[in-house]
Amino acid sequence: MEPTVFLNGALVPRSDARISAFDHGFLYGYGVFETMRAYSGRIFRLRQHLDRLAGAAAFLGIPLEGLDLEQACRDVLEANGLRDARVRLAVSMGEGEAAPDPPRHPEPTVLVVASKLVPIPVRRYEDGFRAVVSSVRQNSGSPISRLKSASYLANLLARREARDAGSDEALLLNERGRLCEGSSSNVFLVRAGRLYTPDDASGCLAGITRAAVMEIAADQGIPAAQREIELGELFQADEAFITNSVLEVMPLAVVDDKPIGGGGDSTTRGLMAAYRGLVAREVGEPP
Repeated sequence: MEPTVFLNGALVPRSDARISAFDHGFLYGYGVFETMRAYSGRIFRLRQHLDRLAGAAAFLGIPLEGLDLEQACRDVLEANGLRDARVRLAVSMGEGEAAPDPPRHPEPTVLVVASKLVPIPVRRYEDGFRAVVSSVRQNSGSPISRLKSASYLANLLARREARDAGSDEALLLNERGRLCEGSSSNVFLVRAGRLYTPDDASGCLAGITRAAVMEIAADQGIPAAQREIELGELFQADEAFITNSVLEVMPLAVVDDKPIGGGGDSTTRGLMAAYRGLVAREVGEPP
């Protein structure tokens, strides 16, 4: 059965989904997006994702008035009969001229797609991910670094480096050589029972899962801080892990062929379990 997508107010078969060749999302990457995870037919923290997208769209001058993005996401899940799914919402500035000038009266393009989520094998969480430190740098001084922008080329180049190295993820430093984020994830370190993650000033995206982990840490009395992190601290950490909406909490076992930590990962494992418990409570399914 052909997937159904939401495009500009209508549910249409994927093969019928078309956008203008002059859409500024295509021409210039002028747009924003969110990747979300649905459990039992409900998207975890959908409102937080939509709020982040709305903030980014407002910064870029993309109007969202009159758009019921929440309902669009739910309609796509229902139309495709999906329960556990990966959902992607993209909003661009819409059609304009070929010149690099935003349209004066933009009519945004809205696309929502969803696909069945194939769970990552439990073994991968037991073994942890391998990562490389990418040659691609994030610019902490650019406002784009804090937006989930359609201009995703730096992230894709970093992911290609990881793939070529046989790794699962690439870690990006900023222009000062400080740890920033993964190509599609946030990064956490555990040292002496304390939790650390790069702060927003480092140039990382303020992840929805990252925020949830910080909430869990506070609830469990785990000292946690967002701050600037030297790359060397990663290799001295007792544990490390990455987060995003699809992966949830994934242990980071090896970076640049160097093992992380001394084999203990009790804090990470506890956060993994607590995160799944949080999801279960919020979407109403058994953990």
